[in-house]
Amino acid sequence: MNTFLQGFLDNDSFFGRFMNKLYIIIVANLLFMITSLPVITIGPGLVSLYHVMLRTLRQKGDINPFKEYWHGFKNNFKQASVLWILFILFIFVIYIEYSFCAQQGGFLTFFKYALMCMGLVSVILFLYTLPVMAAFADSLVHLVRNAFFFAAKHPGKLMVIVFFDVFPLYLTYTDYQYAPLYGFIWIFCGFGLLAMLGSTLLLPEFVPFLDEKNDVDGTMSLHDEESMMLEDLRKMDGL
Repeated sequence: MNTFLQGFLDNDSFFGRFMNKLYIIIVANLLFMITSLPVITIGPGLVSLYHVMLRTLRQKGDINPFKEYWHGFKNNFKQASVLWILFILFIFVIYIEYSFCAQQGGFLTFFKYALMCMGLVSVILFLYTLPVMAAFADSLVHLVRNAFFFAAKHPGKLMVIVFFDVFPLYLTYTDYQYAPLYGFIWIFCGFGLLAMLGSTLLLPEFVPFLDEKNDVDGTMSLHDEESMMLEDLRKMDGL
């Protein structure tokens, strides 16, 4: 009995690996909530979440979530902040234009659909650029282009990621009856779970472009090995 219990609680057991991942998700999520209090740092916080989850999957849970989160936050702070600010400004402009077209009526109402498409594309690119930025070191323009590359490559994964990133937030703001429960989940582990889901789906797409082992500083980089997939990415990046 003791042997069975010891094996069940062992770090290499399914239960041990599950609890270790849950611990990492909770710690990273709480760090994200703390670092996102100024609001303007939400972008770097989201990228840091993805950095932690990608490293967790690559290292099979053998990481320090505190160290990895701050590493991702520090390394991506500037680019992630610019991305977040540009995204918010773009969405705000689209919202203003959409409201104006809706009020005017007539021919301008047709522009609403174009604005909706632009808003959807910007949300998709933003959601995909976060994990791409966490995995690769490049200029912001190239990271956005690569995000488009990965998003267009597997539409099925795209729909899953967008649904689970958007629908829970929509539910939180519309279902007032369970608002306290939703709030608790978001604070405790919600954002971390979404980052883990996205990382699990996207890491197999990233692996062909990553070094077989991580750099000294823990940052994942583009693989130098030439392949058709890498050549496609290089054509987009101009690498």
